[in-house]
Amino acid sequence: MIVPVILSGGSGTRLWPLSRKLYPKQFLNLVNKNTSVFQDTILRLPANASNPLIICNEEHRFLAAEQIRQINKSSQGIILEPIGKNTAPAITLAALKILNNNVDPILLVLPADHVIKNIKKFHESIEVAKILAEEGKLVTFGIFPTEAKTQYGYIQAEINGNSKYHKINSFIEKPSLTKAQEYFIDGNYFWNSGMFMFKASVYLDELKKFAPKILNCCSKSLEIEYKDLDFTRLDTNEFFNCPDLSIDYAVMEKTKKSLVVPIDVGWNDIGSWETLIATKIKDKDGNSSEGDVILDGVKNTHIYSTNRLVSALNVSDLVIIDTQDALLVTNKNNTNNIKSIINNLKENKRLEIETHRKVFRPWGYYDSIDIGEGFQVKRISVKPSAKLSLQKHNHRAEHWVIVSGSATITCGKKKYVLEKNQSTYIPKGEIHRLENHGKVALEIIEIQTGSYLGEDDIIRLEDEYQRD
Repeated sequence: MIVPVILSGGSGTRLWPLSRKLYPKQFLNLVNKNTSVFQDTILRLPANASNPLIICNEEHRFLAAEQIRQINKSSQGIILEPIGKNTAPAITLAALKILNNNVDPILLVLPADHVIKNIKKFHESIEVAKILAEEGKLVTFGIFPTEAKTQYGYIQAEINGNSKYHKINSFIEKPSLTKAQEYFIDGNYFWNSGMFMFKASVYLDELKKFAPKILNCCSKSLEIEYKDLDFTRLDTNEFFNCPDLSIDYAVMEKTKKSLVVPIDVGWNDIGSWETLIATKIKDKDGNSSEGDVILDGVKNTHIYSTNRLVSALNVSDLVIIDTQDALLVTNKNNTNNIKSIINNLKENKRLEIETHRKVFRPWGYYDSIDIGEGFQVKRISVKPSAKLSLQKHNHRAEHWVIVSGSATITCGKKKYVLEKNQSTYIPKGEIHRLENHGKVALEIIEIQTGSYLGEDDIIRLEDEYQRD
């Protein structure tokens, strides 16, 4: 049996302002119009694989669960990391979890942010790796380099003719451009894809030899795990003590059981604007655009607009990303240096690094459409059969206007139903709840007034999603 393990813990800061901490790149429709890259990862799994096991950050749990539901798929569960600790601990949690279920399958470890265009070839490579994994090998997939790249790690292999796999000599961290050019010319190097295949027991045995503290911390973290809806929560204190190491450094660089299966599948790691733009269709002038965009005399430029017209005139070699609350303009050659902007946002505690204007919740979403001194206006959408927590606010009152659908409202000791064009008032400090018992989305406009309008002024008294 093949059990896919989807690693979905990244934050994708190099794709800001589209990717944000609470809605990172893997959950965005970056490549395909109707599916996120996380969903694409699940949809291209081979037919002989089981439902995947998902590893993600605790703050992304409802995003992952909802996106799995949207594509009519199921999972073996979602393990929540209280803090990101790199790939070795994440894979260890998956291996231990599966073995705890009294099976020893072959794990197919896949990051959730890759593009693979040739799915047929990808499945063929998995079958090659599966045979090797059954023989007790730790297999990684190497990408045939198309040019000298500095943003990828490299695998030096002993290439043996037209063999479908090769012995690994070494793993190399992201090199300088000079070194990358040497590797490309040499022909014995592959890009490190970060995808792996091995039996759960074999991986854990090698981990015990080379990184026993990771095994110990992850084992203890799972000893007192508890289920929360579809989620598996860990012992936070134990997991915080776990070393922060990649699987390459913890195991693959040290084991004698490693092999690389080369693949040529139209692979791309969506790690930056440069790599994402490489996947886009260009016009005759080398431009790519998405959204409402007008170009005149523009060359080699990528423009993305989420909600309004963006026009460009007589410019070249730019990346322009326009979202509802942030605009990025940079030279194409500088997209890998966006970290300086991220650091600035962090230092100034800007909310734009955390969330978009539209914020998704397990019950639906809200969009902060206007804000000023002492007031805020939100558009709220509640999914059918969903409800917000029973809550109150210490610093604000709220006025709700029903735009569409039917709202069941709790306000103090009263419970009543409002329809389109009706409204209600929620006084400051009053216990209240909004529910949608209908079969279509409930849309309301919420007007908040008060001395403080932050999201942390929500005191939850009862919540079916078990949020704090």
